[in-house]
Amino acid sequence: MAEPGFWDNQEQAQSLINDTNRMKEKSENFKQLEAKFDDAQTALELLKADPDPELSEELSEEMVSLSQSFHDYELSLLLSDKYDQHNALMEIHPGAGGTEAMDWADMLLRMYQRYAASHDLKFEIEDYEPGEEAGVKSVSIRIQGKNAFGLLKSENGVHRLVRISPFDSAKRRHTSFASVEVIPEIDQSIEVDINPDDLRIDVYRSSGAGGQHINKTSSAVRITHLPTGIVTSSQAQRSQLQNRETAMNMLRAKLFQLEEEKKRKQTEELKGNQKEIGFGSQIRSYVFHPYNMVKDHRTNFETSDVNGVMDGKLDNFIYAYLQWLLSKKNPN
Repeated sequence: MAEPGFWDNQEQAQSLINDTNRMKEKSENFKQLEAKFDDAQTALELLKADPDPELSEELSEEMVSLSQSFHDYELSLLLSDKYDQHNALMEIHPGAGGTEAMDWADMLLRMYQRYAASHDLKFEIEDYEPGEEAGVKSVSIRIQGKNAFGLLKSENGVHRLVRISPFDSAKRRHTSFASVEVIPEIDQSIEVDINPDDLRIDVYRSSGAGGQHINKTSSAVRITHLPTGIVTSSQAQRSQLQNRETAMNMLRAKLFQLEEEKKRKQTEELKGNQKEIGFGSQIRSYVFHPYNMVKDHRTNFETSDVNGVMDGKLDNFIYAYLQWLLSKKNPN
């Protein structure tokens, strides 16, 4: 029988090992970066003493590589929060506006799919409820890979779209909103006390997503945590048992994150920070008309490359957010 506190000590030990390994990796990356810099500096000195077109071309290529290596290293330093290394659980919900908002939620889903694909992140749709005419009513996603949560935590909030509506025969300009919630997936070593009496578990038939298999049996599972009103669901698997396990893991993560936020006494809670999916609460605006612009209202970073952003080019927004987050922690 394990002694009292055994699992707590084991969790702390594993956490310490993980932190040590990350520090070791960063140290090794720094040494490699330093060696590349020294090589480039030596090549530059040689060129000053004896100009050589071939060496000059090699140095130009090396400087491009060095710049990217430096950026990657800086990014690794920015991704140093407690759960940045974890997988991410994401949910997208349309705001008021019917088909317009549901279509916007679907556009965001595609944007994150493209981003994940370009960064070797595994993108799994766990639950999908399509809109009546177009778009999506709600979607739950699990994103796996290195620094998945750290990279995507910048997306947590309300996203605003301004465009000429493809659903309006008069071709008028419409504003639509959708909320994106991103939380870290927690591992099994972290205990979350959930009273079975606090749960309502419903089973239903899977609706499928984008041509996925539609179950003929009630294998999809929805779990409602009655005290908090948190709802999680899964229909990705054919097995009701597997879907139930997935939904429970998502619920554990949400309850754990909610408790973490309460402990830190932050004004923005995991689900409470999005008071209303509408004006005044958005983190980012996407304007398709009368001009092209995507702007993050926290960092003020903006770009006119709307199509690129919708194709998943979010790196500059994420990088600006991580720098902004660091500046908030260290105002001096």
